[in-house]
Amino acid sequence: MRFDLTDLRLFCDVSDAGSITAGAERSALALAAASTRIRNVEAVLGAALFTRSRQGVTPTAAGRAFLKHARTILGQAARMREDLSAFAGGLSGEVRLLANTNALTEFLPEALSSFLAAHPHVSVDLEERLSDEIVGLIAEGVGDVGIVAGTVDVGALQTYPFRSDRFVVVAATGHPLAARGSVAFAEVLDYDVVGLERSSSLQRFLTAKAAREGRPLRARIQLRSFDAVCRMVESGVGIGVVPQTTAARAARTMSLATIDLTDDWALRELTIVVRAADELRPYARELVESLRA
Repeated sequence: MRFDLTDLRLFCDVSDAGSITAGAERSALALAAASTRIRNVEAVLGAALFTRSRQGVTPTAAGRAFLKHARTILGQAARMREDLSAFAGGLSGEVRLLANTNALTEFLPEALSSFLAAHPHVSVDLEERLSDEIVGLIAEGVGDVGIVAGTVDVGALQTYPFRSDRFVVVAATGHPLAARGSVAFAEVLDYDVVGLERSSSLQRFLTAKAAREGRPLRARIQLRSFDAVCRMVESGVGIGVVPQTTAARAARTMSLATIDLTDDWALRELTIVVRAADELRPYARELVESLRA
């Protein structure tokens, strides 16, 4: 059959992104080149691999079968590169790590710094996702290692404990909530909120929680980091929902009040998930051990 590893990677990227445009960007291909490659693969196979609509693309039944084999072949190719890298003296491997916002911003910088320093020939492809999305992607073989909230159903995935944290509300010292010791998330919805940008997994999570309460999240401004959220909260723009570790760090230099959230989901037991430890490539296995340590 006339297609190569680039075609397989492109097909996986388009399937994961739900869009040919976004998939082409992930594969570092021009949109026209990506579209041509996909059409050529469909022509070779004699079947449509995607259902196309204005909202994007979704794999057909043939596409889902192709996707399964594409992931298997790409995984085998990655293992081959790792096995042969010692002879070539180049990059030894790449690990794809999927993490939720809390893990990515509060715990992974230090943890990954230690791992990468000890493995100079390994790269980590880190992507932020919602916990339930991560479980599905790890189960499908899209990622090697995931870090998710302990409350999510992980199915048959293997799990290891990672870290513990909880979400709290931060407010300027003059805010009506500043004198409170605790508050329910439903009460937070009465006030303007400073949040992360819409694409962040935490912001999507909080928006979904607000929708379950039948109310909107009154986001006044959305920023790229928890530290920026805290600075804007200190200025009185609104209140924020951040990890307790962030709030404690920010309180050293900012005039902020920290209020506990009473909702069960506020406590975050973070968990490492993998599809099967004995199937992990060597450096993915070493990353898991490093994160656990």
